[in-house]
Amino acid sequence: MREVDRRGKYSRRTFLQGATTAVPVVAVAASAGVGISDAWAADATALSPATLKTLVKVARDIYPHDFLVDSYYITAIKPWDAKAAKDPATKALLEDGVRRLDQDAQDRHKAKYAEVPWEADRVVLLQGIEPTDFFKKIRSDLVVSLYNQEELWPKFGYEGSSAEHGGYINRGFNDIDWLPKV
Repeated sequence: MREVDRRGKYSRRTFLQGATTAVPVVAVAASAGVGISDAWAADATALSPATLKTLVKVARDIYPHDFLVDSYYITAIKPWDAKAAKDPATKALLEDGVRRLDQDAQDRHKAKYAEVPWEADRVVLLQGIEPTDFFKKIRSDLVVSLYNQEELWPKFGYEGSSAEHGGYINRGFNDIDWLPKV
C-alpha cells in the first residue's frame, strides 16, 4: 500500500514571504495609475494613453463582438500611434476626435466617453459624430485592421484564402447544410 504525505507543500512562512513581496508591487502599480489591463497603453509614443483607451472603446462600440477580447481591438488600434507619430495631421485628427467625444460624453453623462457605462449611450454619442472625418477614418481603418487579423478568422468561421488550395469550388463551395435540399 502506498503512503500519501498529506502535508501541504507550502508552509505558512513561504506564503507570507510571497505575500510580502507582492504587496509592494501592487501598491507601486496602483500609485502609478497603471492597471495591468492598461499597461499596453503606457508605451504609446505619439498618442496619450487615455486617447488609446478611448479608441479601443470606440472600436468595440463600432464593431461589437461579445466573443472577442480587448486584445484584438488593441491590436487593431495600435498602428494609429505610429501613424500619428509620422503625421501631425493624423495625430490632430485622432486627439481632436477623442476630445470631442469626451466633451459630448461629459455634457450628456458627466463622464468621459470610455467611462460611460452603457453601450447604448455610447452609441448615441457615436451617432452624433458620424459625419465627421474622425469617425469615417476610424470606421474605415478598423474594417481592415480588425478583421484582417488571422487569429480572428476561425472565430468568424472564415478559413482564409482558398486560392492556393484550388479555389472555393473544390473546397466546400456547396457545403450548405442549413438549406433544405430541393
